[in-house]
Amino acid sequence: MKKLLFLTLSLVVVNLIQAQDTTTTSHSFSLEQCVAYAQKNNVQVKNALLAIEVQAQSNREIAAAAFPTISTSTGVVDYTKIPTSLLPAQIFGGPAGTFIPVQFGTKFNANYGANLQQLLFDGQVFIALQARATSMEMVRKNAALTEEAIKANIYKIYYQLSASKTQLNILDANISRIKALAHDAEIMYKNGFAEKLDIDKLSVQLNNLETEKLKANNSVAIGYMGLKMLMGMPVKDSLILTDVINESSLNNDVLTENNFEYNVRKDYQYLGTIKKLNEYNIKRYQLSNLPTIAMSGSYSKNAQRSKFDFFEGGNWFTTSLISLNISLPIFNGFATDARIKRTKVELRQTENQIEALKNNIDNEINQAKLNYMSSVATVGFQKNNMNLAEKVYTQTKKKFEAGTGSNTEISAAQADLVSAQNNYMNALYAALIAKVDLLKATGKL
Repeated sequence: MKKLLFLTLSLVVVNLIQAQDTTTTSHSFSLEQCVAYAQKNNVQVKNALLAIEVQAQSNREIAAAAFPTISTSTGVVDYTKIPTSLLPAQIFGGPAGTFIPVQFGTKFNANYGANLQQLLFDGQVFIALQARATSMEMVRKNAALTEEAIKANIYKIYYQLSASKTQLNILDANISRIKALAHDAEIMYKNGFAEKLDIDKLSVQLNNLETEKLKANNSVAIGYMGLKMLMGMPVKDSLILTDVINESSLNNDVLTENNFEYNVRKDYQYLGTIKKLNEYNIKRYQLSNLPTIAMSGSYSKNAQRSKFDFFEGGNWFTTSLISLNISLPIFNGFATDARIKRTKVELRQTENQIEALKNNIDNEINQAKLNYMSSVATVGFQKNNMNLAEKVYTQTKKKFEAGTGSNTEISAAQADLVSAQNNYMNALYAALIAKVDLLKATGKL
């Protein structure tokens, strides 16, 4: 009975574990909620934030050089054979040039003590302490760059999936429309007012739309998996996008600001911190030519015994000292001079990168503005085309139902309407992507 009870409980636990593994969580997220989720769960963002903690500990390690170092030591030596020394025999009246072997010391030696070391001045350590804040700033700027890149990609994928959802709704509406036409054509054919060819053409259109819908559903499913991977969300979880894209998502507020400053760009800020670190590096090597001053002290006691009776009294002899050490570099084969010149060249490289980035930012902003304005205008044109296509289709449908229009006309009108609707959604999506690029270019994302 105990074995049976244990087996039953084991099966219950296994089933519970399997049930937990297959449990899925449903999320209904807006665009901003997706971004917030990614900032907490995206692997790249998490590692970038962990890099800040790594740098914080590195700064503590650098600061440790300015604090005193204290150590203690203790030890016991058992000479299984006491060392032998040679003394000149002449000291004891013996012949010159000969030696007498003697043994000095005791079988057991013991000691304990403490040592203290304090660095008073080191130019390189002094500069390293000053550069700690800039090092932290650099890793923070790098984390901000990573978050911005992830945010931009989430925006684009979210807009794409929202556009795809709208396109699927359009496809469903078109499929319903074609099914209704096919139904009407079937009745007209039975009554002798339409040909079998008209029904076949509508069937072809319906099959094409169904195929297009299947492809669109597959693309959307893949897009959702990609978005969840980017957000750091388990793929098995379900994700529902609550925001619906439309023309209200577009506005010209992003075009109003004229006084742009490069420092709002995160990549520009990052290069600025690299430049500061290069300047610190030059100072570090320049100050390495100055003397290094350190102080040390020690206190110890030692004892010698013929027997191991250190805990039974006896003399312990004290040794203590305080020392001041000054080390002045004189010549190291021009290595310091080479380091200084190398770091100056690296500083010039960073300055060149900053100038190139400023030029690239100007180009990005101008291109992004032109693309955004062009995309917004295209949305307006495509919306007008879609409205005209809907009117043409409506009129053609009425003519077809009245028996005064042909199947060719209704098929062409239907194809034009589908094309106009797709063009409008593609134009709207392109405008939203252009908006994201403009926000990123101007440092507002």
